[in-house]
Amino acid sequence: MDKNSTPPPDYVQGFYLRRSGIRGRLVRLGPALDAIIRRHHYPETVASLLGETLALAAALAASIKYDGVFTLQTKGDGPVDILVADMASDGAMRGYAQFNAERLQHAGVKSALLLGKGHLAFTVDSGTQAERTQGIVELIGRTMAEVVKTYFRQSEQIDSEVYVQAAPDTEGHWQAGAVILQRMPEGGGYAANNNTPGGAPANEERAEDWSRAGILLSTLSTKELFDPALPGEILLHRLFHEEDLETGTRLELRDQCRCSRSRVAMVLSTIPPTEMKDLMIGGKVQVKCEFCSTAYEFDAEQLKQLEPGPGVRS
Repeated sequence: MDKNSTPPPDYVQGFYLRRSGIRGRLVRLGPALDAIIRRHHYPETVASLLGETLALAAALAASIKYDGVFTLQTKGDGPVDILVADMASDGAMRGYAQFNAERLQHAGVKSALLLGKGHLAFTVDSGTQAERTQGIVELIGRTMAEVVKTYFRQSEQIDSEVYVQAAPDTEGHWQAGAVILQRMPEGGGYAANNNTPGGAPANEERAEDWSRAGILLSTLSTKELFDPALPGEILLHRLFHEEDLETGTRLELRDQCRCSRSRVAMVLSTIPPTEMKDLMIGGKVQVKCEFCSTAYEFDAEQLKQLEPGPGVRS
């Protein structure tokens, strides 16, 4: 991206291949991702992993109906032990990574080596414990794309094809993008055709449709995915114009953390005074948001004014 070009917008867009009944999502991240990564000063390997995780989180969140927050998180025993990306239903995104700098220097660049053994978790939080759902799968795969494909194959019995990339441009601005294709279980909404009564393609035809869609996706280049002058609709048309493409609604994405002083105060109010004293340094308690790096300070007088949370004795 040169100095005179317009940064690509941040969005996720759904689409549908009528010929085969395959659904998909396209994600493109530019300024929002760059802002998230820049405030943390991550090494490039870590930033790339987080960029991929954010793009995948947006693609996966867009595949479900929810009112709240969708979170994608990895936790492993590798040099990059935690990756977190979440997206609110209104498009607000945030993310962070936790890593061991010394171990990272001696690791390779493959995701499997950086993440190690552990698990991948998908969480949908609608505000109450009763409305919280979660899916967990072992970290299996050499890349984040393979890990996500494993999750859907094992936990949801859904075939998926995943293309995801994250990298800085020539000026150091971070970009990421993803395309996910998913084939619903047989009978799950496939278009009617001349060969199969009831609308569900025969197994052989389904296999051919799925193989063809995967081949078409494999022709996508990182240059095309990141090109700010190439609108998403045209990109999808280039890939799938023979598949009777139908593009869906687009959700604009943005960098926005949900932390606030009042939220931090609410958390601190649940800590007993005896434990709070151990957290104080120089007569103050400082809490730093892992996502946006904003620091919140509370002195002794401000802490006294907090109303004790449930079950906490003053």
